[in-house]
Amino acid sequence: MSTAYPSPIFLHHGAVTGVTGSCHEYKIADDYSVLIDCGLFQGAETSGAGSAGASATNLQIDFAIEHIKALIVTHVHIDHVGRIPYLLAAGFSGSIYCTNASATLLPLVLEDALKVGVTRDKAIIKGFLAKIHRQLVPCDFKQWLTIKPNSSGDKTVNRAGTDTSNSAGLQVKFQPAGHILGSAYVELRHKVATATGKQKWYKTVFSGDLGAPYAPLLPAPKAPFSADTVVIESTYGDRVHEGRRDRQQRLQKVLLHALRDNGTVLFPAFSIGRTQELLYELEAIIYDLKQQSIHKGLRWDQLQVIVDSPLAAKFTQSYRDLKACWDSEAKKRLRQGRHPLNFKQLHTIDSHSQHLALVQYLASTKQPAIVLAASGMCQGGRIVNYLSALLDHNAHQVVFVGYQARGTLGAAIQQYGPKGGYVDIDDKRIDIKAEVITLSGYSAHADKNGLINFIKRMRHKPQQVRIVHGDDDAKQALQVALQLLDINAVIAT
Repeated sequence: MSTAYPSPIFLHHGAVTGVTGSCHEYKIADDYSVLIDCGLFQGAETSGAGSAGASATNLQIDFAIEHIKALIVTHVHIDHVGRIPYLLAAGFSGSIYCTNASATLLPLVLEDALKVGVTRDKAIIKGFLAKIHRQLVPCDFKQWLTIKPNSSGDKTVNRAGTDTSNSAGLQVKFQPAGHILGSAYVELRHKVATATGKQKWYKTVFSGDLGAPYAPLLPAPKAPFSADTVVIESTYGDRVHEGRRDRQQRLQKVLLHALRDNGTVLFPAFSIGRTQELLYELEAIIYDLKQQSIHKGLRWDQLQVIVDSPLAAKFTQSYRDLKACWDSEAKKRLRQGRHPLNFKQLHTIDSHSQHLALVQYLASTKQPAIVLAASGMCQGGRIVNYLSALLDHNAHQVVFVGYQARGTLGAAIQQYGPKGGYVDIDDKRIDIKAEVITLSGYSAHADKNGLINFIKRMRHKPQQVRIVHGDDDAKQALQVALQLLDINAVIAT
């Protein structure tokens, strides 16, 4: 490795003009840098420039990669990992570091992304997944390990996270982020020269996506002890979520209101994270109210909850298998003999023909049901068929529980639905007669207070906070709030 810089250089290849496409390059010498995430742009953010007119297929890696020694993955949401196939196609052969749980989930995410957006050729997909498995380095939480300055999937680190190398290069540690299963914020450290010629550790924290403090299933993130620089997300940097108890009560009221019409309640939900959290909350409501009636013809324990997403079903099974990662509340429910992600009212839809038949059945019968289907922003996936069939009837409801990025179908429905407007789906104009409801507080992201506390609770405050992954208002609000605490906060460009 050439002479290290006196301080690192940050190059942001995504998530600087919005909330998608997370990809940050951390450069510590001319010939040595690492990537933190390599995500897909979505909605209006289909290019690094955030241009609404950009092609959604503009996914080429448009930055040099020869000096990039490793990819570090904070979590497996598509806006953080969706460009990995293109990174590998561009010639990247370095190790891919992530937590043990993320190493289990990442191949599932990328296999689905390839099938949806690239190819259904089984041989190509199998070859790609084999390459991913060769390059993956699963890591334990809370263990420092060294990233050697060579590439080619070098695995000098054992699964326990022990440093088995003598390299003096960059070191990484994963800390629980509480966002989705396996999610982490990343601590990086490396030696830099001081003005006196001595060396000291320089530490940087990349937040990835931080979870809300009282989200279901996963422990809340804890602030790092110290950092010289923090790169922090700002998705909800201008908003404060309502409390979990309040949002549970609101969800129950929404369902009572919606199901009295004997229609379908649609939840557009990401396959990983949001689907499992909603199932966890729905199980709690049904368990507490199982002997009570929603209306004269329907009891809570008769209500059908349908997950119509093969990918979500796979992730839900992974969540069950990895229950050692759950928080104490979820583990307590297991000891009580409850099954938060596998209760008897829960049904999954596998084949595409079953999916189409169910859409037609619910459209024609108005049978009361709760349907969770991907994608969370209604950008493709099975949710689109439900919306096309059910949006124009007032017996149904669409409930948004997550962020809708600019330019997505979800954002359009959220904006125009309450006004009695319309949307275009597959070149067909559809009037929005279904009730459109937005439930705040169900985001898996930390709110403004959570983001501020992540910085404020550090024992040694950073010299600089770089704000990414948010719309302009959110980034500016978080910047002002941090500056009021005498913290040097800048909006990354």
